[in-house]
Amino acid sequence: MMKQSLLALFIGFGMDMLLGDPHGFPHPVIAIGKLIAGLEKIFRKVFPKGRRGEIAAGGFVWVVTACISTAVPFLLLQLFGRMHPWLGLAAESVMCWQILAAKSLREESMQVYRALKSGDLEKSRYAVSMIVGRDTERLDEAGVTRAAVETVAENTSDGVIAPLLFLAIGGAPLGFFYKAVNTMDSMLGYIDPPYTNIGLIPAKMDDVFNFIPARFCALLMLAVGTLLGMDAKNGWKIFRRDRYCHASPNSAQTESVCAGLLGVRLAGDAWYHGVLHKKMYIGDSIREIEQEDIPKSCRLMYGTAVLALLLFGGVKALFLF
Repeated sequence: MMKQSLLALFIGFGMDMLLGDPHGFPHPVIAIGKLIAGLEKIFRKVFPKGRRGEIAAGGFVWVVTACISTAVPFLLLQLFGRMHPWLGLAAESVMCWQILAAKSLREESMQVYRALKSGDLEKSRYAVSMIVGRDTERLDEAGVTRAAVETVAENTSDGVIAPLLFLAIGGAPLGFFYKAVNTMDSMLGYIDPPYTNIGLIPAKMDDVFNFIPARFCALLMLAVGTLLGMDAKNGWKIFRRDRYCHASPNSAQTESVCAGLLGVRLAGDAWYHGVLHKKMYIGDSIREIEQEDIPKSCRLMYGTAVLALLLFGGVKALFLF
């Protein structure tokens, strides 16, 4: 079973690199999102109004979603494995493919890049709105570029490296557990009403389960930046200085490395749902950010993904053989 999970991890990674997320193909993360939305409605009614009741509701949403998201793929793999070992391998490979998001992250960010190259600012704002949570109507060209680079840097961790780590440890069931944790944070983990209270536990648990992956990712990104000829010395400097310049204890880990390697300044104030959020800057403006920083950040993400696969897969193989 463990050997099957290891092989499925490599197959699923290859499928993600080749296929990404085909449009129209059923995706389990959509089902997880619908589950979260449904449970939110149910538990908001079950628990009393007010801070304590909403926090409790968020806790129950988290527990139920995490359990179902882990149990369903586990039971499906048990079923397919008993039918035939090759069917079990195929099923887990597809699950690993669906959990990873390297190619889709590249494709979405490169759509922003192509829109910027065309000179169409409105199209660029729309393209970046598909991958960021902030308001994009006020962004200029540099703001759009910065938002895209930040998203690639942050999601290298929670969209690629963290899933790889959980898949390496516990196969597809643990991978879907992580995906559920991350999706709950994306849907509920806001500080603004009506999510201030109900999103508290989902947001904190996402911080917990991303704590180690984010730091692994930052170090791997530094190594890849060195191999790509980027400014590794500055990357290390900015990482050490700015890795906590964010409300999340994890988001700035990779953003700081990316900013340092590229020699640009990221983050700063941003609008969310019509409200201006004051944020610290990450990195130094050694030069102004430019459109080409988007494909550079994508190359950095791809290199980090491959290095993580080899490292995590290699460590798992040592325990199996």
